[in-house]
Amino acid sequence: MQFFSIAFLVALVTHLVVQTWLARRQIMSVARHRNTVPAGFATAVSGQEHAKAADYTIARQRFGIFELVFDAAVLAWLTLGGGIAGIGNVVAGIFDGGPIISGTAHVLGVFAVLALLALPLSIYRTFVLEQRFGFNRTDTRTFLIDQVKGWALGLVLGGAVTACVLWIMTSAGPRWWIVAWLAWMSFTLLATWAWPRLIAPLFNRFTPLDDQALRSRIDALLERCGFHTKAVFVMDGSKRSSHGNAYFTGLGREKRIVFFDTLLTSLTPPQVESVLAHELAHFRLRHVPQRLFVGALVSLAGFALLGWLSLQPWFYSGLGVPAPSAATALLLFMLATPVFTWLVTPVFAAWSRRHEFEADAFAAEYSDAQSLADALVTLYKDNASTLTPDPIHSAFYDSHPPPAVRIARLAALQRTPVRAATAQ
Repeated sequence: MQFFSIAFLVALVTHLVVQTWLARRQIMSVARHRNTVPAGFATAVSGQEHAKAADYTIARQRFGIFELVFDAAVLAWLTLGGGIAGIGNVVAGIFDGGPIISGTAHVLGVFAVLALLALPLSIYRTFVLEQRFGFNRTDTRTFLIDQVKGWALGLVLGGAVTACVLWIMTSAGPRWWIVAWLAWMSFTLLATWAWPRLIAPLFNRFTPLDDQALRSRIDALLERCGFHTKAVFVMDGSKRSSHGNAYFTGLGREKRIVFFDTLLTSLTPPQVESVLAHELAHFRLRHVPQRLFVGALVSLAGFALLGWLSLQPWFYSGLGVPAPSAATALLLFMLATPVFTWLVTPVFAAWSRRHEFEADAFAAEYSDAQSLADALVTLYKDNASTLTPDPIHSAFYDSHPPPAVRIARLAALQRTPVRAATAQ
């Protein structure tokens, strides 16, 4: 076995062991506090609700451990076990259209196998795990239609992007990775712009918010914050799940505010306003462009690394591929690099939590801190989110602050007079 094969195997096992250890810590922390509601939540969360959140978190973590082992086994088979090479041989016997067409088919073939292998896990998660705790509202027909739509979208968009990258890799010269990065960024921006109008409606129904009193409250908030958009929609999230959420999507004139219908039935108008103020903060405080910029730098570094690795024979042979090609370089890079880069996860998680604290402070200034705190507690209850996460697990993974810390921060914030915001 080559040195790189050993290094990859060690990294894979280390990744699996650390993730399992963190999951076990989360399970033990939640189980230890299952029967005791934290003091700050005792008047808002019942013992039964707290116990349900604990049981739900533990069940998800246990299933997550199984998924970790399953994913590691599949990855080992695809690489060291020769799975990628084997799928390539099958594809080569079917497609004979040159390196671009056959390479695209090879990449799509590998991800098709991954999708099929993951399908039973998705079925269990939806119809057993989520069903057990009363969250699932997806029927079999909707589930199957979603799968077909997702596969078709992956075939069309994934096939087009893969073919474009492979063509650049084989024809743009030694600095092809710069061209490929520019193409990738163009696609990312185009997809972000097109998502709310062209892609998301394939899966959900979006209708304009028709609650005029709530709409007037939202319009007033948008004016205070200097945010220019009139596109406020309600999404039929209850079609699939009872979980609630709200988000912004799109770029430029295609920016949209989207509320899950389940969220609107759970929160009062002041609470909805405070949640929206929090989401607005990510735009007004430039969190979104910051993340886009960092994402662009990370993807540039990734393409540069791919450009170098694609020239190294040991990269292919060490991961079970005897015949190097642009397609196998792309596949190995996408599948193998996360085994080495997962250590940066807590860095980005900490950065995200900092943004969440800043957004909460913004919401307290332009809306109401108590309303946001009350809304978050309601969402914690409705989504059965644990109030007692393990600190190390939370620091490593969580993009949002732990509930107790977040609510305490909001309680400490003093509401200031609403000020006029500079127009965006």
